[in-house]
Amino acid sequence: MPAELSKSEVTKGQDPSVTKQYDDSTPTEQKFEEMYAIADKLKICMFGSARSGIGPVSRAMAVAKRSGPDFLFLANANSQKFDDLESNLSLCQIAFHDSTTQDWVCISGEAVATSNDDKRIKEIYNPSVKAWFGDLGDGKHDGGPEDPRVKLIEVRAKYISYWKHTVSSEGYGKELKEATESGKVAQTGTLRQMKQDEIEQIRSKQSSLTS
Repeated sequence: MPAELSKSEVTKGQDPSVTKQYDDSTPTEQKFEEMYAIADKLKICMFGSARSGIGPVSRAMAVAKRSGPDFLFLANANSQKFDDLESNLSLCQIAFHDSTTQDWVCISGEAVATSNDDKRIKEIYNPSVKAWFGDLGDGKHDGGPEDPRVKLIEVRAKYISYWKHTVSSEGYGKELKEATESGKVAQTGTLRQMKQDEIEQIRSKQSSLTS
């Protein structure tokens, strides 16, 4: 149900769409499991890096493997994203959005790029990767796991936020309509965050491929 907007929220300069949906009481492991469920279902994210002289630049990328709170990607060494990461302290952000439920996950952290001899490349390689590399026919640049162009990017999370719906698609529309007509604030889901101490705690328990 939509919630009343209080005078104190306005006086304090609060954003009621955040404060009324924010949850900081859910146990750490449950928060991560619910975040994983959203990200693992979607598989494709927007991968953002910082480009010198421009700012944030994003592109869609498929997750090759999630290892606890961290994410591994396979990418072409000739991609400009590697220049971005090298010149901007490996700053990156990945974001998932489910257009059906409006659930989303946003992960800020640092991206570590490794060379082609990283053994994890063979562990997470999928033959479909070839479609994005092509085969030069020289027995070397074939899009396989030993192709020198194939590099691994490991995104190590430093801050995570996510929003999970608590109403159906029909209920979402009704909530927005009622809130708009009544002057109240819509409450359609739960907003949570995980900071570095929680992330480190989970990483120590769940990461299996993180170097």
